Amino acid sequence: MLYLLFTAILLLAAFSGIGSISEKLFKIRNEFISLRILISMTVLATAFTAFSFFGPINIYVEVPTLFLGTAAFFYFKDYLKYWDLVVSYKHFFLAGLLIILFAGSFYPFILDHFGYYVPTIKWISEFGLVKGISNLDLLLGQMSVWHIFQAGFSSFSDIFLRMNAILLIVYLIYSIERKSWIHLIFIPVLFFFAQSPSPDLPVIIFSLMILNEIFAANKNRALLFVLSTFVFAIKPTMIWVPIFAFLYILLELKGSIKALIPGFLLLIVFVIKNLWTFGYPVFPVQIGSMGLSWMPNKEILRISSEIAIQKTYDMQYSAEEISKFTFWDYVKNWFSIKGLKSKIHILFIATLIIFTVFCFLKKKRIYTSLLVSILIKSFVVLLFSAQYRFFIDVFFVSAFILFYEKISRKTAVIFFTTLSLTAFLFLSFPTVLKTLVPSFRLGNFMLGFQKSQIIKPSHFKLERYKTYQIGNLRFNVAEGYPFSFDTPLPAISPQFLQEDYEAGIFPQKISDDIKDGFQWIKMSDQQKLQLKKILEELKQK
Repeated sequence: MLYLLFTAILLLAAFSGIGSISEKLFKIRNEFISLRILISMTVLATAFTAFSFFGPINIYVEVPTLFLGTAAFFYFKDYLKYWDLVVSYKHFFLAGLLIILFAGSFYPFILDHFGYYVPTIKWISEFGLVKGISNLDLLLGQMSVWHIFQAGFSSFSDIFLRMNAILLIVYLIYSIERKSWIHLIFIPVLFFFAQSPSPDLPVIIFSLMILNEIFAANKNRALLFVLSTFVFAIKPTMIWVPIFAFLYILLELKGSIKALIPGFLLLIVFVIKNLWTFGYPVFPVQIGSMGLSWMPNKEILRISSEIAIQKTYDMQYSAEEISKFTFWDYVKNWFSIKGLKSKIHILFIATLIIFTVFCFLKKKRIYTSLLVSILIKSFVVLLFSAQYRFFIDVFFVSAFILFYEKISRKTAVIFFTTLSLTAFLFLSFPTVLKTLVPSFRLGNFMLGFQKSQIIKPSHFKLERYKTYQIGNLRFNVAEGYPFSFDTPLPAISPQFLQEDYEAGIFPQKISDDIKDGFQWIKMSDQQKLQLKKILEELKQK
């Protein structure tokens, strides 16, 4: 907690300063600290993404950024706004701050933390964006803009990767500044994303802030659209945000095309980034092939698509069984999955129905625009991979629209306190959660409260690996663990080695320099036998 407090003070100051510079540079009128930080994050993430094509985003980028931001923080006297906030809401803000720091200090337990989030940040901080890296590990082809942004602060100021906890503090500030108290109710629900660099938390928070700004009649067209495209760049399943912002600008503000240019420029950077790392414009969609030599192998993509469909049904059916489903089988089995997920699916459809009726009853164009945006997003998710994690944001949006005009500060504080205590009960004593919700598998990876987290956030360290070589690629694999979160690069997880074996291909360096990227080759019989022996050896660990 104490380490996180230091991190929060340093980063909030630096982000405020960078935000002030950005506002002056782009002539943005804004009076809120929280929105200034959101502008700063968007600018930095875009700049880091552009720089990462040419080299790593490491301490040589981080230190100048922190210095520039902190210097601007004092030059523009941003500290006065923080002081006014603390003076006006002293006990409330400080209590909220301590609660968030405590939530962010627990051990990470989301599996993607180890299999995708941390490895992505390691690659960016050590090498930058690597061409065709999806050939090494398909998940790395995503290279979320949020992880590129976090890599820029992972060498010194945020070595435990708790940027999400910092963002929760920004969200708390936004709720206070805007006096939009319903946001307080969402914060404790997001505590479960605070220990990992999960992109789910920023896209939920940013989308709710943008939504609130639109309903508060913010007329800054360019700002709203570029922030909404930033959300999409972090996670493309959030496609409803730029669609809604576009419709709002077009129909409500009668905006000109010039206001959309910054957002479209950000989208261009996003597409180029995906083409560079994955070979297609949007990960993991296999549309828009440009015939790039570093595109992933078709068989690997087929296996990935099958797994995505299986995850839709919580891995309770094989890909072959699912392929034989009729339309009604798809629907029936999706609603009848064993465990918690079937209940979430039912709640999702019920929420969509209630949300649709509510928007129709409002009979206002802005509600219709939001409804259309949400329905487009829901259709896309249901079409490609109807996993609950891809539509969890719909619950937040629906709750906001249904109740944001009805929640008083007192009611919000009561909910915030109650939900925070409940979240801490589950985080500190995960056996309670596992007992109440046996089908919540992540509960098995929660370790509860540790005294050491009062000083610094709880974190894992494995550092056990073996080194192998096939062709010109010398790679590392974690021993006795399925993920390579702290394995020296280049690292490959056993799952992807198995998929390569089944596909009969293997990644190779394009040149002696890893920065030049990876492409796949068809394995010789000798190489396939070599990989088989590696897999057998790993199974024995």
